[in-house]
Amino acid sequence: MDILSPLFVGNWKMHKDAAATASFFEAFRALIGSQSRCDVVVCPTFLGLETAVGATRGSGIRIGAQNLHWAKEGAYTGEISGAMIRASGCSHVIVGHSERRKYFGETNESASKKMVAALDAGLTPIVCIGEFERKNAREVIAEQFSGCMGMLAPGQFAKIAIAYEPFWAIGLGDAAAPAMAGEAHRFIRNQVRVKFGEEASRNVRILYGGSVKPVNAEELLAEPEVDGFLVGGASLDPASFASIVNLRTPSAP
Repeated sequence: MDILSPLFVGNWKMHKDAAATASFFEAFRALIGSQSRCDVVVCPTFLGLETAVGATRGSGIRIGAQNLHWAKEGAYTGEISGAMIRASGCSHVIVGHSERRKYFGETNESASKKMVAALDAGLTPIVCIGEFERKNAREVIAEQFSGCMGMLAPGQFAKIAIAYEPFWAIGLGDAAAPAMAGEAHRFIRNQVRVKFGEEASRNVRILYGGSVKPVNAEELLAEPEVDGFLVGGASLDPASFASIVNLRTPSAP
C-alpha cells in the first residue's frame, strides 16, 4: 500500500463557545508551527465555524462541520446545508457519526444522502462507519459501507475520507487495540478494493476514531492501514491535540 500523508481530524462535538474557540487556535497554531507532514481539520460547533475559519486563516489548518442536511434549502427547522457550510469557509464535514446514528436516528440512507450533498457542495465528507458492540464488526462494517458508499461513482468516492469508529470505544477511554484497529482498517480497504478497484483502495484515507489520546496515538498510527485519526475529547485541549498532530510517522522527513 502507498504511504498516505496522515489526516488528523478534531471533532469538538458540543463544546467551546466563540471565545474558547479563538483561545484554542491561538495556542494550537503556536504548538504545531508550520506542520507540513500531515493534514489537520478541526470541526467545531456550527456557531464556532466563523470564529474558527478566521482564527486559522493563513495556516494549513482546515475547518469542517460536524453534520449537514441533504437538501440545499427548505423547510427544515434547525438544519444547515452543505452550501451554507462551504460558504462559511469550511472544507470538510463529518457524515454519519455513531452519535448521530444512536441519538438522532441517522441511518445508512440518510448518511448516504448527506454524503452526496456534501460532495455537491464542494466539501470533503469524512464518512463514519463502525460497530456499536464488540461483536459482528465485519458484518456491520460491510453493511454500512455498502449502504453509505456503495452507490458512489468512482470519481465521487475518490473525494471522501472514511473514519472507522467503533462506538464501544468512544469516550470511554477504551480504544481498540492497534492490531484490532489495523484488522478493521484492512477489512474496510478490501471493501474499497472490491467495489472501486485497487487504485481507490490505495488512495483512500481511513482514519481511526475512539478514545484516541497522546498515550496511544503513536502505537495506533504505527499500524500500516491507519491513515490518521478522528479525535474527540483529546482534540479539545491544544497541547493534547498538538502532540498527536506532531507525531513522527513513516511519511515524515
